[in-house]
Amino acid sequence: MVAKRVVVSGKVQGVFFRASTRRCASEHGVTGWVRNDPDGTVTAHLEGDPDGVHGVLGWIRAGGPPAARVDDVTVADAEESGATGFQVRRS
Repeated sequence: MVAKRVVVSGKVQGVFFRASTRRCASEHGVTGWVRNDPDGTVTAHLEGDPDGVHGVLGWIRAGGPPAARVDDVTVADAEESGATGFQVRRS
């Protein structure tokens, strides 16, 4: 199991980024959460097997949902929280 904190910048709010991330995470068996931040970025906490987390990160880096524009993705190791599902959080 691995855990990653991801911060995504660009046109990532108001384009169904959070809902699409939740769907992608579910497809890859990844747990955690995603939220909009006041500065216009999106932050996600991803937990799961390395292949699943890598799959979600690849989708984010490839641009996420069709209406989004991903300019930068910052990924850092994080501590596992024991999440059992994937939540869309309010900022």
